Amino acid sequence: MKARSVRAGCAIVLAAIALDVVAQSKPIAYPAKGQSAQQQQNDDGACYSWAKSNTGIDPAMASTAPPPQGGAAVGGGQRVGGAARGAAGGAAIGAIAGDAGKGAAVGAVAGTMAGGARARQEKRAQQANAQAQSQGAMTTYYRAWGACMQGRGYSIQ
Repeated sequence: MKARSVRAGCAIVLAAIALDVVAQSKPIAYPAKGQSAQQQQNDDGACYSWAKSNTGIDPAMASTAPPPQGGAAVGGGQRVGGAARGAAGGAAIGAIAGDAGKGAAVGAVAGTMAGGARARQEKRAQQANAQAQSQGAMTTYYRAWGACMQGRGYSIQ
């Protein structure tokens, strides 16, 4: 039951992020006061710098997601903990059935698998959080950029 709710929660978060990604493309600035293409390019550059300095967000850095973790460190603790819990539970059940050693071995394998599943869930949640933070930063930056461009006489869509 808990795994189902976690999966459903992850699906909702991922759907929201996907919708946010579509909605968070760079706004378009239309010259409302007859600005030339050269003037618009100059204003865009100035507003880029202004928004970057006032928000502390560099769009080139905010749009790149952090590299995924890899190697043995990912999920190691969950697998080991799961194996230990599974072995303890399996030994107790095996003792009742007459062979604690077999019960502990079966429990350790099952616990390792469950710990690995927890590790994968945590990794997906961390990736979703990183993506959400990146999108939030871009929203903040684009609001500042848009305010600057509006102040220079552009219509922002």
